[in-house]
Amino acid sequence: MSLDQADPAALPAAGPATRKTGRTAGGGAGRRGHNRRAGRWWTPWLFLAPALLLFLYFKFIPMVSALTMSFQDVQPYLGNKWVGTENYATVLQSAGFREAAWHTIVLAVGQTAGSMALGLALALLMEGQGRRLGFVRSAAFLPVVVPIAVVAELWRIMYHPTADGMLNSLLGLVGFGPSGFINDPDSSMASIMLTGIWRGAPYDMMIFLAGLTSVDRGLYEAAKVDGASRRQRVWHVTVPGLRSVFSILFILAAIRGLRVFTEVFLLTNGGPDGSTEVVMTLIYKLGLEQNRLGVGAAGAVLLFIATLVLTVVVHLLRRRESK
Repeated sequence: MSLDQADPAALPAAGPATRKTGRTAGGGAGRRGHNRRAGRWWTPWLFLAPALLLFLYFKFIPMVSALTMSFQDVQPYLGNKWVGTENYATVLQSAGFREAAWHTIVLAVGQTAGSMALGLALALLMEGQGRRLGFVRSAAFLPVVVPIAVVAELWRIMYHPTADGMLNSLLGLVGFGPSGFINDPDSSMASIMLTGIWRGAPYDMMIFLAGLTSVDRGLYEAAKVDGASRRQRVWHVTVPGLRSVFSILFILAAIRGLRVFTEVFLLTNGGPDGSTEVVMTLIYKLGLEQNRLGVGAAGAVLLFIATLVLTVVVHLLRRRESK
């Protein structure tokens, strides 16, 4: 019997079986594809593994070691002695630590406010598209990518305390006498603060530029129609539109200010007369110069806790405002 002469009643019987077989084959192929995709979940972790190993060895393991050392009297090659919270008591009762903590807070507040204000001003001046603006923005960002050691040496030359120093020569042109800058206890903190603002403002500028793209331009036009001046438009439109950017930059700048070390160490090393001693330089001196590693580790843990608390508080305030 030919295919054209086949009994039609027999054909439907084969239909469900065929469809079931097709679904089974398709379902098996889908499960195999899903299993293959699920089997590759480790691929991103494989690429991240080298960086994670470096972080583990050079960051997380030293952090755990520092936490352990903060409860010990560290005696290299002689064995460590457990002293409990004695190192923390020594740090907290030290007048030098309280003074260094105050200097750190003053420096962090000054650098945070100054860099954010100058960064916003630069962002407003350089907002827009254009080849020249791109070049100017790149030039303004250079202080961020220049190594901090080069920055410190540059400002050390500029802060030369004699009358023929670079900044003193400029002050002489407007009728001011020479200043000691980093060599004068009365002006050393402000001098380091100025250096930090000069280096941090371009970083804040770039983040502000990114945030300005999300501000509704229609609000500017509406405010202009209502007769608002440029200053009023900035205060009532730009600043509220950048609220989330301000909070992020505040956290980053505050952490940067609390952990300030390199510029202070290279410019003044805490001097003159301890006028610029900050927590990080004090920890360095306690741990590596005076060989009191346990006390230095306790100071580092306290600084980490202060930074963590500040970050959590700002994050909670941001969540409360967003509700």
